[in-house]
Amino acid sequence: MSARTVTSLANPTVKAVRALHLRKERDETGLFVAEGLKNVTEGVELGHAPRILLYGRDTDHPLLKKAIAATLAARGEVIEVTHDILAKVSRRDNPQAVVGVFAQTFRPLVEVKPGSAACVVALHRVRDPGNLGTIVRTADAAGCGGVILVGECCDPYSVEAVRATMGSIFAVPLTRASEAEFAAWRRRWPGSVVGALLTATVDHRAAGYRKPAMVLMGNEQQGLPPEMAGLCDVAVKIPMRGRADSLNLSVATGIMIYAATG
Repeated sequence: MSARTVTSLANPTVKAVRALHLRKERDETGLFVAEGLKNVTEGVELGHAPRILLYGRDTDHPLLKKAIAATLAARGEVIEVTHDILAKVSRRDNPQAVVGVFAQTFRPLVEVKPGSAACVVALHRVRDPGNLGTIVRTADAAGCGGVILVGECCDPYSVEAVRATMGSIFAVPLTRASEAEFAAWRRRWPGSVVGALLTATVDHRAAGYRKPAMVLMGNEQQGLPPEMAGLCDVAVKIPMRGRADSLNLSVATGIMIYAATG
């Protein structure tokens, strides 16, 4: 198998890649789109070969050649396409020159090992894909052992979320669990389970964190509901010194991650 050229927007493979903007299609296929040579290279270097690799006609880079070789070695499709196709696939006027389609990966909850890292992040019903992707990127930067999605969360493999991870989608193990599954599993967690709560009185910098710590954060609108807050053995607040009375979820989670791992 070798690279081929496609110029038609009606090509079945092009249409299939475009369809991955829909969650239904991602759920049914188990695939997702990663845009840009940097993101595709991150996937390849971490052992994730693209199932499909699209690249622009004028694109020439040593890392692209490496991605092409990895795709072909895994018996994936490599396709040279026009700018118009890249724009349609990305739904952007100024698309990236390289687009990869990869298999989604979720780690079972029972395989999350407390001793593998100083911190794990758990998110309850997070709604915004940009926030989720940024949190995955921050978890990667801080060396966290994974991100657990509890309850009905937005899709970490949506195009928006993947863009926000800047390649960290391939580096951070993701896990999905229901509230009941998470609550039962949490009982065996040996370190602190830390939540940021409006009712807390302890400053996040002054709390005692037993490692491995788990940072548990609620969603953008409601925070942690009582049943999830009850799973925390350390409740903290992030002080607000200006007129703003709250922080963006990804910013607050980043602060908590570094407090728990510091």
